[in-house]
Parts: sequence; structure tokens; C-alpha cells
Amino acid sequence: MGQALPAAGGADDPGAAQGPPQAAHRAATMRVVEVASVEVELPSAFPVVTLREVEPPFRALAIPIGMPEGIALAQARHKVPTPRPLTHELFATVLQRYRIDVVDLRVVGRRAGTYLAELDLVGPPGSEVVPCRPSDGMVLALRAPVAAPILVDERLFEEPGDVEPPPGS
Repeated sequence: MGQALPAAGGADDPGAAQGPPQAAHRAATMRVVEVASVEVELPSAFPVVTLREVEPPFRALAIPIGMPEGIALAQARHKVPTPRPLTHELFATVLQRYRIDVVDLRVVGRRAGTYLAELDLVGPPGSEVVPCRPSDGMVLALRAPVAAPILVDERLFEEPGDVEPPPGS
């Protein structure tokens, strides 16, 4: 079973590019990844989360994040209980109580070294795609009752520098 998935936004999407796709605006192929590690490599003072493809070619993507986000992500990854709910745990609980599911987290672009992501949510009022920091989205995806998939635009593995999100993102 292949894990490459087309990004949202097809021919019916008014934001979709018309005519032949240009490199910066071609439809994105999304790859399923897992959080392989959250580490601080000295002398850096900041954690780096490494996302690794779950199917060949098993490429890795390293994303620098803040220390509080790194701690929250490591706790979610290892299912570390806390005596009282931390911010991400609280938000995950609120989503659950209002029957809002995290469908997936998509890392969709990179600008000036900053990664861009969106959280796909569905609940009684319908579907919503919400822009977010990749680290926050990862924590919520991992804290969902059933861990939600994390998807990365394949171009982020292949292209250095800025990678614009696909139209509609």
C-alpha cells in the first residue's frame, strides 16, 4: 500500500492553479512520516524533531523547535503522564469533549527556514483546516485518542530553501 497522498485542492478548488502546473505550484504529494526523535544536539540550545518517512526511501526531515514545544512533543511521543494537564493536553481534551477529531497534520511549506503546517479537523460543525506550528500540530496529532497521521509535502525532502505551500493551503 503506497503512502503518498495527494494534497487537498483539486480541479474543483477555486484556488487551484489553472493550466500547466509550475514547479512552485504543482500539486503536492504528501508522504506519511513518524516522529523519529526529539533531541537537543549540543552546542545548540534548541531541540530538533526528526520526521522519518514510514516507507522507502525513508528520508528524514529535521525541524528545529522551541524548548517548551520540544518537551511537550517528547512527552506526547512517550505518553508521559503529567500531574495536571499541560497546554497541549488541555487543548486535546477540549477537542475530544467537543467531538472534534484531528484528521491529520500536514507540513506544507518552508519560508526562510520556518516550516508551515496545517491541522485538518472534523467535528459536528464540519471540517476545518487550521494553520499551525508544526510542533503544536504534532503534539495534538500524537495526543489524539487514535494518533492522527503526520504528512509532509514531498518537496520539503527534495528542494532546499523556500518551498511555497500548494494552492489552497
